Amino acid sequence: MTDDLFAAVGGLPKQKEALADGAFLLHGYACNQANDFLEAVHRMALQSPFRQMETPGGYRMSVAMTNCGAVGWTSDRHGYRYSAIDPLTGHPWPTMPADFQDFAREIAAEAGFPGFSPDVCLINRYAPGTKLSLHQDKDEVDLLAPIVSVSLGLPAIFVLGGLKRQDPGRRLGLRHGDVLVWGGPSRLRHHAVLPIKEGHHPATGNCRINLTFRQARG
Repeated sequence: MTDDLFAAVGGLPKQKEALADGAFLLHGYACNQANDFLEAVHRMALQSPFRQMETPGGYRMSVAMTNCGAVGWTSDRHGYRYSAIDPLTGHPWPTMPADFQDFAREIAAEAGFPGFSPDVCLINRYAPGTKLSLHQDKDEVDLLAPIVSVSLGLPAIFVLGGLKRQDPGRRLGLRHGDVLVWGGPSRLRHHAVLPIKEGHHPATGNCRINLTFRQARG
């Protein structure tokens, strides 16, 4: 991991950084809640285990994931979609904890999006070497409502691109407790996560956990 990407945030208190119109990086805003969030993730993963989903093209995703909330995001050869039932277990996804919802609402309001009402939290687990390819999130009904993304554990390099795939991207160093928010005019920006480097974090061991709150049904 390149030190210069993290030098600006190491050891500093909470700080809100404007990235673009409707996009913000809130350094350290989830640090106080991190342990509680991770304990909740562990409990929910016992009910709906992490799994590597298949893309419509037949590829296996490197990132393992699960969900909580009224619906969950799923992928298979039939496409990307939200479903109220976990296809792995045949049961509803775990209920989203109240502190998850409260935190996502407060962070969204801090970033200028009052009234955000998340009904799903995608929970991604990144092992060293895993990545997320450049893409847009557009399976939701309201494509102006923000996405609130919480980073826990190992650091990552997040690439925030533009509205067009070929637009240049900005690399952002994300550390444990950082929160990204993008919505409104930035909602359909392309984004990616570069391969996670080997390491160990006292809260998560050798992985990164990412909580992504969305308003899937409008």
